[in-house]
Amino acid sequence: MSFQAYLDNIQAKTGKSPSDFKAIAEKMGFTQNGKIKPEVKATQITNWLKEEFGLGHGHAMAIYALLKGKKAD
Repeated sequence: MSFQAYLDNIQAKTGKSPSDFKAIAEKMGFTQNGKIKPEVKATQITNWLKEEFGLGHGHAMAIYALLKGKKAD
């Protein structure tokens, strides 16, 4: 599955776009100026996504990759 397909599936499931997740992550204090803060671990972000949005591990990691700067296909 392509990265874009992961993002499309996440948006279909949650109703949230990649931009929405970036804004929410900033509001939650995981990112600052669009970058993950150095003290924030991947597990903190993936656990949040799993708990709040019901994402599986692979989809949560796709959002983590997005927050790290990976671009859609």
